[in-house]
Amino acid sequence: NRGPGRMPLDWTTRLKLALDSAKGLSFVHRGCNSKLFHGNLTASNILIDRAGNACLSDLSISQFVTFSSTTMNYSSANYRAPEQVQGGKRPSQRTDVYSFGIILLEILTGKSPSEGNFSLPKWVQSVVKEEWTSEVFDLELLRYKDMEGEMVALLQIALQCLSELPHQRPKMSQVVKMILDIRGTNDEEATCSSLQNDNSSDSSRSISGETGTTTTATY
Repeated sequence: NRGPGRMPLDWTTRLKLALDSAKGLSFVHRGCNSKLFHGNLTASNILIDRAGNACLSDLSISQFVTFSSTTMNYSSANYRAPEQVQGGKRPSQRTDVYSFGIILLEILTGKSPSEGNFSLPKWVQSVVKEEWTSEVFDLELLRYKDMEGEMVALLQIALQCLSELPHQRPKMSQVVKMILDIRGTNDEEATCSSLQNDNSSDSSRSISGETGTTTTATY
């Protein structure tokens, strides 16, 4: 949504991508007796297929090897939770939730966490709620006046994910439900499908890029 030749995303598309990504991360967290985490969640690791569905990629192997903060690249550093930055804690499901909160801010603000010399979460948190529409939301979204309530609701979810205290962050299954509740979506059918996938040995999804190559997004 940024740079030359960009194609601004409308609000409905952004909300769908947020929901798809939340479902993917929730799926990861339910794997291996609920012990799996992504560990490297960034906007660049969320791929969009030709049907407009968001898929997670680049699942970190840090959960299977000895963790070292020096292996974290600069891009990932902008998505790290406070306990990782200040205390050198290992990635976890709780840090995934924090990273997802950053991604929601990107969707809502159109800004990158690596943009400029400021903290995207702290900047958003410093703006009073009454000024969110004029100060925080991407200018491209201001045309959707009738959707402001949904934007505010998604921002409130993002702020919950960005809690300084890990135990105060919601689980991704709760985040999925909160996003669905924004439009009062009945997702019973999708939930049943997701549970069936949980019991399936095939937990990966392939997407074809513009180059014709295939990338496997592990859910």
